[in-house]
Amino acid sequence: MADDTPTSPTLLDRARASDSEAWSRLIFLYEPLVRHWCARWACQGADADDLVQEIFVGVASGLASFRRDRPGDSFRGWLRGIARNKRIDFLRRRGRNPVAQGGTEALLQLGQAPDLAAEADDPIEQVSELYHRALALVRGEFEEKTWATFWRVAVDGLSVDAVARDLGVTPAAVRQAKSRVLRRLKQEIGDLIA
Repeated sequence: MADDTPTSPTLLDRARASDSEAWSRLIFLYEPLVRHWCARWACQGADADDLVQEIFVGVASGLASFRRDRPGDSFRGWLRGIARNKRIDFLRRRGRNPVAQGGTEALLQLGQAPDLAAEADDPIEQVSELYHRALALVRGEFEEKTWATFWRVAVDGLSVDAVARDLGVTPAAVRQAKSRVLRRLKQEIGDLIA
């Protein structure tokens, strides 16, 4: 018997369709990373808030055109490109309208901040943080025992047999709990984080 259930749209698909909840979830996932980039550029406080907002406005206006046409294309890389361009725009505006506090010296310091394209950010750490935030999005959809089983195997790295023994369940039940959470995570985010 074929499964006639349509695949639920991923978070990215829902954001493209202007789903406000999907946008909130997308921002929940990626705002910390964008703020991290801003901090590396020595952009803080209200300026960082403004730049983060501009970056997400750029994401909203360009999301329909986001594609993974080449191997290695990722949403994170595309977002980084938008962030870099918005940072350049921000610096240009600041150069035309320097603020009284800091003035030219502050602008020169911003201009000396490392270029995002050349930064050696740890992509493994970034992806790990994104997965943890994505897991937080779906956490409430599972019973505590299912979640604990999943977490011990998938995150803590314990063996299926060890978790089954500790919880007094079969190894098949452990694998099923892990599979349920991972399947839901895949439904929610698709390959958005990859």
